[in-house]
Amino acid sequence: MNTDIASQLAQEFSLKQEYSNNIINLLDEGCTIPFIARYRKEMHGTCDDQTLREFADRLKYLRNLNDEKTKVEKAITEQGKWTEELKIALENAKTLTEVEDIYRPYKPKRKTRASVAIAKGLEGLADILLAQSKAYEIEKEAEKYITEEVKSIEEALQGAKDIVAERVSDNAELRKELRQLIEDKAFIKCELLENENSPTYETYANFKQEVKNIPSHRILAINRGEKEKCLKVDIEINPELTMKVINRYFKKNNADTDKLMEETLQDSYDRLLFPALERECRNNLTDKADEQAIKMFEVNLKPLLMEAPLKNNIILGLDPAYRTGCKIAVIDTNGNVLDTTVIYPTPPQSKTEESIEKLKKLIEKYRVDVISIGNGTVSKEAEIFVAELIKHVSRPVSYAVVSEAGASVYSASKLGAEEFPDYDVSLRSAVSIARRLQDPLAELIKIDVKSIGVGQYQHDMPQNRLTEVLTGVVEDCVNSVGVDINTASPSLLSYVSGLNMSIAKNIVSFRAKIKGIKNREQLLQVPKLGPKAYEQCAGFLRVVGGEEILDNTAVHPESYQATKKLLKLFDMSEEDVKNGNISNLPKLIELKGEDKVAKECEIGVPTLNDITKELLKPGRDIRESMPKPVLRSDVITLEDLKEGMVFTGTVRNVVDFGAFVDIGVHQDGLVHISQISDSFIKHPSEALKVGQQVEVKVMSVDLPKKRISLTMKGIEKE
Repeated sequence: MNTDIASQLAQEFSLKQEYSNNIINLLDEGCTIPFIARYRKEMHGTCDDQTLREFADRLKYLRNLNDEKTKVEKAITEQGKWTEELKIALENAKTLTEVEDIYRPYKPKRKTRASVAIAKGLEGLADILLAQSKAYEIEKEAEKYITEEVKSIEEALQGAKDIVAERVSDNAELRKELRQLIEDKAFIKCELLENENSPTYETYANFKQEVKNIPSHRILAINRGEKEKCLKVDIEINPELTMKVINRYFKKNNADTDKLMEETLQDSYDRLLFPALERECRNNLTDKADEQAIKMFEVNLKPLLMEAPLKNNIILGLDPAYRTGCKIAVIDTNGNVLDTTVIYPTPPQSKTEESIEKLKKLIEKYRVDVISIGNGTVSKEAEIFVAELIKHVSRPVSYAVVSEAGASVYSASKLGAEEFPDYDVSLRSAVSIARRLQDPLAELIKIDVKSIGVGQYQHDMPQNRLTEVLTGVVEDCVNSVGVDINTASPSLLSYVSGLNMSIAKNIVSFRAKIKGIKNREQLLQVPKLGPKAYEQCAGFLRVVGGEEILDNTAVHPESYQATKKLLKLFDMSEEDVKNGNISNLPKLIELKGEDKVAKECEIGVPTLNDITKELLKPGRDIRESMPKPVLRSDVITLEDLKEGMVFTGTVRNVVDFGAFVDIGVHQDGLVHISQISDSFIKHPSEALKVGQQVEVKVMSVDLPKKRISLTMKGIEKE
């Protein structure tokens, strides 16, 4: 382990050196983030999973940085040009860009104007020009360099200028200062180009904003406009500012060389430095915007996955469509399909009465509690139909509209085909729509995380990075909830700490073979599930109704002995845990002193607290405290909306400029960031999260554009 890296990370993350060392060791041993976060709290000072992921990302970057420094030192040493100055510069380099700048003058180059001049033997003349010494008359010196290859003084001087221009461009300190100057003083400027898609980007016609102040969503919009050839985009900076810096580095007062040096420095800036720094600036802006957008996906995805499941309900899933009809699937309380059919209540068939009769029979036969409607293109018509259907049904039935983002991706996937080989694609979608209401986490993890549809500009993101971050969110959610080992799908099991799809399938085969897993220890009999994988996964897998009550909690098997000691300490038993007779345990621990209790049980205080919480509610689902889905029985249309109406809505998406809220109309309304709070907020995510229920008031409705503007301000006063 590189102790310098450990020290740097300790400082950056405000951790004790010991904790930083421990986290690095745990990661290097192959421990997963969820496992470290939950079961090694004493070793890292109770960092959460988010902090640990950021730590792991930074560790990877710093190790790459060290590797690059080693490569650069080796490459320059092999050229015989390694110096103490270079050693100090490389040691002080904090970023990969700085390391690249240091290596630039020594990096083998493809053919350039400077390399051609060097090949003609003009490097000596370039040295004289760069020195700007009054001891030399530059033109007389240039005469000495006329050869068969260099025909004139002008050609010799031009070659010398080209060499100096490249040296200026390769200066690491200069590049660093100019880079910072562009970051602080430059503008991003856009012009609208004539194109069929140009109206989309009218906002950016004659647009200009400081680089340092431009928000991420605007960068992504500009990039897309440029890609679609609707915008011409440039970085603009006052050249006097940049040339002043360059002159300070390279310009000396010598009347003989002044003009030549001015031309050389200007050429270096115009031809080499600025184009490279402009590209770099644009790339940096894009990287930051991408990271911000990915962060928003991350922030939005977690509450979406952690939405409260609608347990113990028979659910009818409805996938709306026009011509091909609405596909129907009824599922039981465990998500098993009871029945499927197709109805045609929408145009062109419009068989409303026939469809009502068909669904009435299904609802009565299977005692359906809730109808789950996908929010696709025909969902409003489907919603109107369902609201009418509910009036004709003798039992209490409500409905909810759920996001069907990614449902078609799942339906057409290999996994969808494996789960329902006898169903066509749209029937699989209907099952998925029903299951999304019943258990959002278990269903949504089957979909490629990029297709879930929370955030903005998802297709413009670096896809590998987006997948990496979102997969981390899914892992954290799955492991924080826990997984029933006897009912979970291979997809769900594959996200459990320490497992992969291959081991997940082996678990499913094994549990089928032995007719249900009775205790966690049996996992060690699963093919390919060794001691390390068992250590990582055991605490996150639940055995409901098994032989050991602790197997249905997040208590890790390594802590069973300590847990039994804890119970014995206060004359309690596992039977008391099962019967819920330990509600006074926290009070007893407090009276005795948690430090003393932890010591007697040979565990740390954080582990003691976690064990106590689990014993109080064995088998609890932490999602039960999350907002429940909004169930409705009637429908509102866009035309029904009037300014000033107040609704309870559900936040569907949070973006940089505001939040989209579902108020029961087909279109989600936008609460702009300026309408979220009376207090100043930098970002909508400070006040809102996906799935949150909020009171909103209609500000305006644009019927032609189907846009709803909402506010969260001034509602309580009215």
